[in-house]
Amino acid sequence: MSKISESEKIFDAAIVGLGPAGATLARLLAERGLSVLAVDRKKSDPAAGGFQKPCGGLLAEDAQRSLSRQGLALPKSVLADPQLFSVRTIDLKTTRERTYRRFYINMNRHRFDLWLKSLIPGNATVFHEATVRRFFRNADGIFEITLYAGGEEKTFFSRTLIGADGASSMVRRKLFPAYKIRNYTAVQQWFSDTQTCPLYACFFDERLTDCYGWAVSKDGDLVFGAAFPREESSRAYEIFRDRARRFGFSLKNPVRTEACCVLRPEKMSDFVLGDGNGAFLIGEAAGMISPSSLEGMSYALDSAEILAKVLSGAGTLSPESFSELAAKYCTGTRKLRLKLLTKILKNPFMYNPTLRDLVMRSGIAAEK
Repeated sequence: MSKISESEKIFDAAIVGLGPAGATLARLLAERGLSVLAVDRKKSDPAAGGFQKPCGGLLAEDAQRSLSRQGLALPKSVLADPQLFSVRTIDLKTTRERTYRRFYINMNRHRFDLWLKSLIPGNATVFHEATVRRFFRNADGIFEITLYAGGEEKTFFSRTLIGADGASSMVRRKLFPAYKIRNYTAVQQWFSDTQTCPLYACFFDERLTDCYGWAVSKDGDLVFGAAFPREESSRAYEIFRDRARRFGFSLKNPVRTEACCVLRPEKMSDFVLGDGNGAFLIGEAAGMISPSSLEGMSYALDSAEILAKVLSGAGTLSPESFSELAAKYCTGTRKLRLKLLTKILKNPFMYNPTLRDLVMRSGIAAEK
């Protein structure tokens, strides 16, 4: 066990992961005067490569409202061409098609993440292209965090630890080893052979997955992907892609292939917010993602905003206050979790083949 010298700084909050949840929390806490340590795998330069989150890159209305509430406006640099106002819905088994009106913002997800990171004030200590190697809570209730950055290991200390590291959260795995939530593998490829008519499409095929697939025109490319149960996801994707070709999608010669884990909550107990001892989870690390659409951006932004309010309003962060702060965070996220519960209840109806076929046959809410 390391002894903390008087000269060593103890941060108020250490944040693992700077996707939308982590970057938002880091920005809000630093703006409110808390000392922040943040660790992120991504490079800070959009052209430098490095880790990029596999994502269709569509900003839903709920996420738009979250940004608006925080007083943020999207810069032109994160937008993707074209902007799309409808979704072509295709059942690969029945071959039935419908088009529905939708209001998403088409964007470059990587540039969006980097933009959110760029908003973090300079008084926060941020490590880019870095990973957390290990952490533990010492006898004084302080987190000792060892990270790898710049070719070497560095050790820091923090009063609180926040897991914002997504579906495969290291923080969640270490602190909640018994926590199990249904997960899928999302596989997507980028193709340079774009469609004659730019589009957003979603696909269903219960023979391969009880989730769904997507295709999005984006800056001269076509992004095509789907989420599958983890067993044999690569083979399932190949079959899924071949079946989509029958509907006019070329899908040849992919520019790149991406894959990641995605969570799909099934019950209220799938949402894990923290341990009551100074550790918290936000965004998908906490299980907050829609099981019907896999939309997690709004829950990432909202849960980060709620936790920022809880921590910044606490005064002195100490082990004696952590139980109360955990209760406040739980109360603050109740509406989010109830909203997700309604989507959990809706999910079987949305993905029931018979019900979906009836809706598509009827043409309810479809564009004429």
